[in-house]
Amino acid sequence: MKISHFYRWIVFIILTILALYFTVLGGYLVSLAGSPFYLFTGVMLLIIAACFLSRKKSTLLLFNFLFLITIVWSIWESGFDFWALAPRLDIIFILGLLLIPFTLNNNVYTCRTNKIGLFTLLATTLIIILGSSLTDPHAINGQFTQQQPTNSISPIGVNDNDWPAYGRTQAGIRYSPLTQINSDNVDKLVEKWTFHTGDEKRANDAVEITNEVTPIKIEDNLFLCTPHQYLISLDPATGKEKWRFDSKLQYNKSFQHMTCRGVAYYNQNNSAEFAKSLDVRQPSISDECPEKVFLPVNDGRLIAVNAQTGNACRDFGQNGEINLLASMPYAYLGGYNPTSPPIVTGNTIIIGGSVTDNLSTQEPSGVIRGYDVNSGKLIWVFDTGAEDPNAMPGKETQFVHNSPNAWAPLAYDAQTDVVYIPTGVGTPDIWGGDRHPLKERYANSVLALKGSTGELLWHFQTTHHDLWDMDVPSQPSLVDIKTDKNETIPAIYIVTKTGNVFVLDRRDGTPIVPVTEKPVPTSVKYGPQTQGEHYSPTQPFSALNLAPKNKLQGSDMWGGTMADQLLCRIAFHQLNYEGIYTPPSENGTLVFPGNLGIFEWGGISVNQDRQVAVMNFITLPFISKLYLKDPQDSQAIDAGHGEQGLQPMTGTPYSVDIHPFLSPLGLPCKQPPWGLVAGVDLTKNELVWQQRFGTIRDSLPNLVELPPLKIGVPGLGGAISTAGNVMFVAASQDNYIRAFNVTNGKMLWEARLPAGGQATPMTYSIGGKQYVVIMAGGHGSFGTKMGDNLVAYGLPDNL
Repeated sequence: MKISHFYRWIVFIILTILALYFTVLGGYLVSLAGSPFYLFTGVMLLIIAACFLSRKKSTLLLFNFLFLITIVWSIWESGFDFWALAPRLDIIFILGLLLIPFTLNNNVYTCRTNKIGLFTLLATTLIIILGSSLTDPHAINGQFTQQQPTNSISPIGVNDNDWPAYGRTQAGIRYSPLTQINSDNVDKLVEKWTFHTGDEKRANDAVEITNEVTPIKIEDNLFLCTPHQYLISLDPATGKEKWRFDSKLQYNKSFQHMTCRGVAYYNQNNSAEFAKSLDVRQPSISDECPEKVFLPVNDGRLIAVNAQTGNACRDFGQNGEINLLASMPYAYLGGYNPTSPPIVTGNTIIIGGSVTDNLSTQEPSGVIRGYDVNSGKLIWVFDTGAEDPNAMPGKETQFVHNSPNAWAPLAYDAQTDVVYIPTGVGTPDIWGGDRHPLKERYANSVLALKGSTGELLWHFQTTHHDLWDMDVPSQPSLVDIKTDKNETIPAIYIVTKTGNVFVLDRRDGTPIVPVTEKPVPTSVKYGPQTQGEHYSPTQPFSALNLAPKNKLQGSDMWGGTMADQLLCRIAFHQLNYEGIYTPPSENGTLVFPGNLGIFEWGGISVNQDRQVAVMNFITLPFISKLYLKDPQDSQAIDAGHGEQGLQPMTGTPYSVDIHPFLSPLGLPCKQPPWGLVAGVDLTKNELVWQQRFGTIRDSLPNLVELPPLKIGVPGLGGAISTAGNVMFVAASQDNYIRAFNVTNGKMLWEARLPAGGQATPMTYSIGGKQYVVIMAGGHGSFGTKMGDNLVAYGLPDNL
């Protein structure tokens, strides 16, 4: 076989470029105390390129030696993990293919032994790669031994066929007792109907416009809200629109969020019995709207709408709405932004809201408020930054600015009239040198308040002096758990961005699963120490924690190829990182768990009958970099970028840039998985099964998905489960909804969605047929396809 001079020069140039690249950058990595292997590779490739140019017979021998060492090194660093092995072996494998033409005749480069060696190494690499794709070292393949009771029922007052609240019940368990769709037949699900809301992304929308809604279903009505806060009622059997209410949302591009996660429902007929049973205040009476739906509006309003007619309830507040900006400091449009559904008790509607992160020290309050459920009169307040949190505002007094807010859904125990409130950090999030101790007292906590009065019963803090945006991000789950002594304890499960799952006795907040205060970093290795800042020397850690157990190492860095993996390793060693809670810095700090957290607003799904929980979570690092600025700088950075990018933190010495830790190719620098689904035994508080979740089909253009090779991608949205032994979840960056076997985590079904499914699904039954419904409308800053599709699935009519 004659080899052209052109091809010979092409191979030489490739060898030389790679040799110089790995030698120079590999040497720099060694100077940062990183792995010497890349420098070794570069030097070997330089020698091989020189031998190749001189047509020495040692060329292939040297290459085979490098090839063999690369295989050994790859397995030593990553084991037999396909996604970790592939980028370590891809370049050397391709170089081996390029050298094949030089082995097809007796030219000066080769001898018989070296030819056999090259083909053996190529075949070995293929076997290793293909073999590693059949197993997953990150999977946990256990199964629950608890069987599903045959008499699984809903709580008192909740119809089995309905989904009447955001988490199905206000206890936040996201579990349905329906069994028509089950683990034996879920693979037969088909699309039953799709409803188009007509609410599409507009030119003046903020970057973070999202479709995160979980609809609610009560009898023959399905209610949902849209990003521009239309409230819509549908026929749950057909998906046909009954009525639509336009909130006339005022908004602009500066909004940090345009989101409506859900609405709340109230039926006056049940309220008198509630108040009598708990010996609390009787609610007022509404003749106009005995049955109403409450809609949170992002411009700072709460609207009550007649559930049957779709008209505003004029006897609620002022012509059907409450101005949540009343008595607020710095009450600018979009500054206080209710994004999650309120809690509705028999006499009170309780609501929190989001405050713009990292914008300035002059932001609205994060106050939580309780209003009369029919009249809209303000009954109580809990201002998390005030000396007396329950002090009502007066004519000349306002709430405390920048106090910690409660943007995630709340939870409620109707039997004890206690509302459980997850809080965040007082903004700005990433610098807290001048935070008043009162603004730290209830930050990053769960508060237990009396639902009718706002009286504090107890609180538990999950992060001290938060500088990493480690809000309590999701609705707590209220579960009665059984001990090994056959005792039943009323518990609350609090999932956090740090991965800690705090399990407390919801009567007094004492830990059920042990919580330990552990030392954390209080300084940075590279760059100056942050001006004016202080740090908590310890942080609380739960014995139940789904974050990776070991801190990241250079060997955890990833890339699409060995070349960009090297750049990720260099970046990793340049950043400040001593594990979780490494302080933000001017040099740049690796934040892991990242700002999206291990858990986000999706929460967990709990089957109390079986004492099991299922969930999806994220493992994606971020970078936080502080920029010292002129104290006279004005607020010049647009707030409408969402929660990533350069953010001003006006009023502090710094601005901050927050973004995912990505390679130059836009891939995460931490090797996958970045998204997982899991099942936890609540009796033992142990992880029973775990699987990768999602593919990169919709992350890169024209990428053909290989079904067995689930990489595990980030997801926003939560999971639900049913008595049919099925877990349903969408959420991931690929546009799918999936069903998993609750017992063992095996994937049973998946369906392609018309847009991103960054929402939590729900399920209900009507006319003897069970449906599973998901909002497929995408997420602006998460980068998934936008749309306006509410999709319902069910079994074929002939089943």
